[in-house]
Amino acid sequence: MAQFDARDLLSCYARGVFPMADAREDDRVFLIDPERRGVIPLDGFHITRRLARTVRAEPFEIRTDTAFRAVVQACAEAGPGRTETWINHPIEDLYVGLHERGFAHSVECWRDGELVGGLYGVSLKGAFFGESMFSRRRDASKVALVHLVARLIAGGYRLLDAQFMTEHLTQFGAQEISRLDYHRRLALAISAEAEFQRAGAMGGAAALQVISQAS
Repeated sequence: MAQFDARDLLSCYARGVFPMADAREDDRVFLIDPERRGVIPLDGFHITRRLARTVRAEPFEIRTDTAFRAVVQACAEAGPGRTETWINHPIEDLYVGLHERGFAHSVECWRDGELVGGLYGVSLKGAFFGESMFSRRRDASKVALVHLVARLIAGGYRLLDAQFMTEHLTQFGAQEISRLDYHRRLALAISAEAEFQRAGAMGGAAALQVISQAS
């Protein structure tokens, strides 16, 4: 991987391929193009009433791109139900490189000056590739996801790639599609222009309204 840099990684995303590793301390990196792909439709994002109340109450300060590496490192930490991570040190550095070039972003939940949850992903034209999320307070990662979706809708994005389908993502309306369907959607998305920071600062009620108008 010594000759593989952030620009090469961005080209992989344009082809529908993303990196993974077997463990945090294993420096080997594999490129994955799964037969089935998880996506979250931006016009069909589902929010439970309880989560909507939480978002509206604004229990966290929402920031974007202020602690990108810290978010990646938090996502790489072992935790309950996750003893190993696919985010090794070379992958961390690659994503930081994309962030420095404006192609990767974080949505962060802060409370009392502490980073307590968030997520990060890669942005390419009208496609956003969600990579990982973490939570140190109840609902922090879910609130970050709601704000991400609102930001993507406001920014003109066409595709939110969740990579692999999980039971956790089904509650938000995620769908599993074929590789062929995914590549078709990806081609349409990267032919569109979008802007991650177009929405600027957005409160909880405003985020919910943006999502509601798109549904």
